[in-house]
Amino acid sequence: MSSPSEIIKAAGLVFGDIGTSPIYTLVIIFTFLEPTLENILGILSLIFWTLIIIVSMGYWWLAMSLSSKGEGGMIVLKEILSGYIKKGRPFTLVAFMGYIGMSLLMGDGVITPAITLLSGVEGLTLLPGLEDLSIYIIIGLTILIATVLFSVQSRGTDKVTTYSGPVMLLWFAALFSSGLYYILSFPEVLFALNPHYAIEFMASHGFIGIIVLSEVILCATGAEALYADMGHLGANPIRSAWIFVFFALVVNYFGQGVFLLQNPGSKLYLFSMVNSISHYLYAPFLILTLLAAVIASQAMISAVFSLVYQGITTRIFPLMKIKYTSLHIKSQIYIGAVNWSLFIAVVIIILVFKESKNLGAAYGIAVVATMTISCVFMILIFFFRKAFAQFSFSVLLLIVELIFLGTLFTKIPHGGYWSFIIASVPFFTTMLWLKGQTRVRKAFRALSLETFKISYEQLYSVMNKIEGTALFFTRSIDEIPPYMAHCIISSNIIYERSVLVSIARTDVPFGVESEVKEDLGTGLSGLVIKAGYQEILDLVQILKKHQLKEKVIFYGMEDIQTSNPLLKIYSALKKLSPNFVQFYKLPYSKIHGVVSRIQI
Repeated sequence: MSSPSEIIKAAGLVFGDIGTSPIYTLVIIFTFLEPTLENILGILSLIFWTLIIIVSMGYWWLAMSLSSKGEGGMIVLKEILSGYIKKGRPFTLVAFMGYIGMSLLMGDGVITPAITLLSGVEGLTLLPGLEDLSIYIIIGLTILIATVLFSVQSRGTDKVTTYSGPVMLLWFAALFSSGLYYILSFPEVLFALNPHYAIEFMASHGFIGIIVLSEVILCATGAEALYADMGHLGANPIRSAWIFVFFALVVNYFGQGVFLLQNPGSKLYLFSMVNSISHYLYAPFLILTLLAAVIASQAMISAVFSLVYQGITTRIFPLMKIKYTSLHIKSQIYIGAVNWSLFIAVVIIILVFKESKNLGAAYGIAVVATMTISCVFMILIFFFRKAFAQFSFSVLLLIVELIFLGTLFTKIPHGGYWSFIIASVPFFTTMLWLKGQTRVRKAFRALSLETFKISYEQLYSVMNKIEGTALFFTRSIDEIPPYMAHCIISSNIIYERSVLVSIARTDVPFGVESEVKEDLGTGLSGLVIKAGYQEILDLVQILKKHQLKEKVIFYGMEDIQTSNPLLKIYSALKKLSPNFVQFYKLPYSKIHGVVSRIQI
């Protein structure tokens, strides 16, 4: 059993995105529909069963039954599945789908803060005296809040994390109570729990039904956080919190449905509903909404930082400067280049779409495409594990997600293409980086350890050795990188002790193992470090642990020459990105970078 504090923390950190969906979901849907009783019951039934199938069945049950050392998320699914597939085309296809899913998630990281913050600020128009508030003032205030939010990232978000649980608990309590107030005035709305109303709505509305279904999925955006945040909070607190969140969301949606039925000409239904219950509570509720919007946006920003860090450690992204912002929470990091790129993209999206209901046209495609890729991975994993009950339900889930994905393509002409534009940036970066790294590896012809030792042993026996220990970073202690051969063989730089340091990232998120291998040669040894792809390594501490008192640290740098336009971009990225030493924060006074010119 999870403690109440763990459940409250999960409610704050996991459900910000899906928890703020009631602000805009029905508003966007009913721009296409008349708020008749039949339409309202049909839409509420679609929302209810979407939450049941996509979130409860898809993530709460199926996805969360799959983990790697308690961790979840798209990359974890990819790594689990990769363990069942042999190297070759299937392995490459799985990796490629994983890169697409990761890129789409980052695209979601732009649209989520934009629509959440914008929809929250729009609630100001229901305050007395602000009814005619200009759209440009709303946009300006939204950008101001976004500016403050992104500006404080470098200082750490411990306080946001501390207060997010109680704030979101209050938010969900407000959603539940305001929804219940209106349900009690028209309990017949609960008939919408019957899937018959959802099926009848879709059967009788033709193309409009397809358009509407593409907006219904907005109620489930953020569902992937249930699985992705398992490692931070544990499965049980998230599962327990979802039960509470689910009832709060359903009750609020149904309450909004009753309010809309009774007030068909209203706007901003959630805000209008709360305002109609009590004018005095509206201002506090609006403040609570803005806080919830900030928390939802913060969670998405942190998720993007985490994704990029995983991409760096698995060598599919360039190295970037990492700042560790918390002494207590290991996963809290800040990546300046990502932070400000996200900020610029969020501002552009706000300026392009201007209103939250317009942003609904761009929102959802990236989310459902990511869900679909995750579902394909789950189906294959359950098949390989012979878990046929989960396999069967996963196939059903995939069918539902494909239906949603098909309807979402109707959004492309109306702004949905922005999802692909945003996602194309990390995807292009990944593909370019992988291509460049492959070319560099082919151009750098590493020596085998045995071949290197022939010349090394001869020199070691006759040369005067420099006192102390030298460290050389290499991909594997069985291979000698060209820069090391240049230092020792060509330049005759030989220390009393030379240590090959190899860092390998494993296919599990956490865990660090390190081992010194002595006697690779005379005065030659190796330090092998194996770390989970999400681990934040402290190399200095690992060196101290093995009593390696280095006098000097060598690492390789490439001066890349190419005539290929794409590889020129790769070369520019390589020059702009921090080097290995900056990334791992090694002592500058001992560092020597050895430059090798290569043609690719």
